[in-house]
Amino acid sequence: MTTAPSAPRAPRTSIALPGPRAPMTPRALAASTAPVTSIPSATSMTSTAPAAPAAPAARGVPLGRADVEAAAARIAGHVRRTPLLAGPAGPELPRAGRRLLLKAEHLQHSGSFKLRGAANAVLALGARRIVTGSSGNHGIALARLAAPLGAEVTVVLAGGAHPAKIAVIKALGGRTVRVPGGVAERDARARELAEETGAVLIPSSDHELVVAGQGTVGLEILAEAPDAETVYVPTGGGGLLAGVCLAAYGHPVRVVGVEPAGTPRYARSLAAGHPVRLAPGDTVADGLRGQQPGAVPYPIIRDRVDDLITVSDAQILDAAALLRRRGFEAEPSGAVALAGAIRAGRGTGLAVAVISGGNTKTALMTAAAAGPPSRTHRTA
Repeated sequence: MTTAPSAPRAPRTSIALPGPRAPMTPRALAASTAPVTSIPSATSMTSTAPAAPAAPAARGVPLGRADVEAAAARIAGHVRRTPLLAGPAGPELPRAGRRLLLKAEHLQHSGSFKLRGAANAVLALGARRIVTGSSGNHGIALARLAAPLGAEVTVVLAGGAHPAKIAVIKALGGRTVRVPGGVAERDARARELAEETGAVLIPSSDHELVVAGQGTVGLEILAEAPDAETVYVPTGGGGLLAGVCLAAYGHPVRVVGVEPAGTPRYARSLAAGHPVRLAPGDTVADGLRGQQPGAVPYPIIRDRVDDLITVSDAQILDAAALLRRRGFEAEPSGAVALAGAIRAGRGTGLAVAVISGGNTKTALMTAAAAGPPSRTHRTA
């Protein structure tokens, strides 16, 4: 029988946890070798009002669950309420007796959860000229939204962006700009273009409206599985993890962020007690190559996340292969949370892993061929 959690959970002021669950010890981070440098003071963030250049102007009021609920109402006609599907079991999942569900965001319109945050920002701002920096999925989401709204979108991409994702953005009517370097250089160029053209900058994760929109994933999970013990969330820029943290305020569910081992920006930052910037890293999870925490997501994650774990590229690819065997078309970034759930392998209660994206090569080819939706298009 499914029962609701017996006691609400209050927001915490630190990530310190009792007993063996305490995250981010030096031992837990020893396996990661990504080079780290402190973020320069010009982009440093405080515990009260982060003010990095990449972040939008702060509204002076902390984000809360109410913002996520408002986002859910705003985007309802533009996104799909994705199902919770049965996950691997038995020999495919360690620790017999563990129950695992998969939040199927790979079935989302645009192929990933990114549509939620993009829709919330575009609709709330009434933007008609948009600039963003993206690894691909956020750019696809914005381009898909822009077509029926008559908006223009320019997407700045770093050198490692997937060619098939670039092709989809163009097929949807978006303009693309390539820059050398990593995510930091990409986002800096996006800010410059927005200032030069007067367009609205909608970052892929470091924006209050984007974070609130991504949090609707968490609202849906907790509405359908109120007895969930743990939710595993893939973590790149941090928008999805921060959004799920917002949705989980007042709920006892454990929120666990899962990062690629080569780019553990949030794990390193929380261990250091302040945001740090990593050198550009490489991972098969091309959507999770961020170099530093966002000013908006960082304090939310710091105050609510229960744990952060890393997974290797081999573990990510194994999880993606497992999903394919079960009929799920997930890109490597989309399989990261499942890889984390398999690696954690603890607890006998219900766990949920967010399958965040399904923009595989085949899916991208289909999307590129389909082109943009009509101006009268509304999703359901």
